[in-house]
Order: sequence, then C-alpha cells, then structure tokens
Amino acid sequence: MRAGIRIAIVDDHPLFVRGLELLLPEVSSGRATVVASTNDAAAAAGLVRRVVPDLVMVDLHMPPPGGVRAIAAIRHEAPRVRVLAMSGDDDPGPAVQALRAGAEGFLPKSSEPADLLQPLLAALDGWVVLPSELLAAVMAQAPGPRRIGVPLSEEERDLLQLIAAGVSTTEMAGKLHVSERTVKRQTATLLRKLRVSSRAEAAALAGSAGLL
Repeated sequence: MRAGIRIAIVDDHPLFVRGLELLLPEVSSGRATVVASTNDAAAAAGLVRRVVPDLVMVDLHMPPPGGVRAIAAIRHEAPRVRVLAMSGDDDPGPAVQALRAGAEGFLPKSSEPADLLQPLLAALDGWVVLPSELLAAVMAQAPGPRRIGVPLSEEERDLLQLIAAGVSTTEMAGKLHVSERTVKRQTATLLRKLRVSSRAEAAALAGSAGLL
C-alpha cells in the first residue's frame, strides 16, 4: 500500500467533510489524510494548485459553478491529480457529466468510510472507480452501438477488456505476464490509439462495442 495519501475535499457539507477528516486516517492506519478542503466550487482549482494533493474528492451537488465545472477546472489546472466525484443521490446524469469532465471515478456519499480506502487506492493507481449501475448508465447514454475505429491486436483487446473490468495493475500484470510498469505504458498507448481521454471512456467504448 502506498504511503502518505494526501486528499483534498470539495464539498459544502461541513459534517461530511469533518467525518472524512476523522475517519479516513483511522481506516487507513494513518496513510490517508485530508490536507485541505473548500466549500466553494469556484475555489477548487486554486486549492489544488496550492496544496498539490494526490487525490481530490468533489461533491457534484454544490452551489454554482457546481461540482462538474470544479472538476473541469481542476483537470485543467492540475492534469496529473486524480479526481473522484461524489453524490448523495442515485441520479446517474451528473456522474456521467463528471466523468466527461475528467473525473477518474465516482463514489456514493452513502459509502462507509472503511469501504472508501480501496477505491481511493485504485484511483491513485490509475483505474476507473465506478459502481456497476453507473457503468451501465454510461453505456446507456452512449449515442448507440459503436465500433472501435482502429484495428486492435489480440493483446490490445485483452488489455481493453481488463481495463473495462476494473482489474488492478498487479492482477493485470500477472494475467498479461508483464511488469506493472509495462501495463501502465501499454494502457496509455491504448487510450491514445482509441482517442479517448480516460479509462472511463475506454470502458464505455468497450461495452458499446460488445467487448465486455
């Protein structure tokens, strides 16, 4: 497990933020720490620029400019920082918008703190974090069945299927018989080839093309 996970929170519910400040260090044995927070979506990108966290958790239902625009601003300001969207309701629409804005995944705010650690680690490791029902919604909102417009080798198809399935880097390296560094390099190359900007888009494309 990586050490020193620095987390910033963009959320206008102070009790929720305070709960994460108290509980994330506890459930992670001190490895995950909330280093900064803001209740102003317009201030999110500036906060990230100053604090330089490893990961930002953004509530989607905030006063204007709102969580989705905050995510887009963070991605523009700090493209290497991982972003997870959060919501307290079941409407997939804002979550899909957040993924399109650059979020690496989505977490329901109803999640138990102890259940947050693994998704946070997965996001930091470069994987998409999506509840199964949200992945279905992403696929359903696609404009229709799509074909992958570039030829893929058998190895690339296997890699795309593993990405869509949310397999961890370690497991993927074992399945493909390569190093974890090679997995990350091949994944970046595949995303460029598919002309998608995130693993979430790659997963949706794989589902729409019938590869799941």
